[in-house]
Amino acid sequence: MHSFLTVRKLKPGSYDEWRKAWEPDEWPPGSGKAYILRNVDDPDEIIAFGFFDADVDALRNEPKLRAQQQTRFERMSPFVGETGTDGIYEVIDEITPG
Repeated sequence: MHSFLTVRKLKPGSYDEWRKAWEPDEWPPGSGKAYILRNVDDPDEIIAFGFFDADVDALRNEPKLRAQQQTRFERMSPFVGETGTDGIYEVIDEITPG
């Protein structure tokens, strides 16, 4: 299991437009749930992450997915002030309290 994770600082008041631009036209193979988090002290700071169960190398080498991701990033760009952490992370541990 892996996760795409990105931290972004949106331009003030642009969340609704960014959110529409963020939505993929087609979800990648193996996609699971996705989450968008908002900083309670700064509503323009957003963390977006989603889980997927697929081969990372196969996804990276898929021309159609690369083109779709490029289109998404171009759509989101007008609403993003800066991007912090951005990557694919392997889930190495899952903790359930109790």
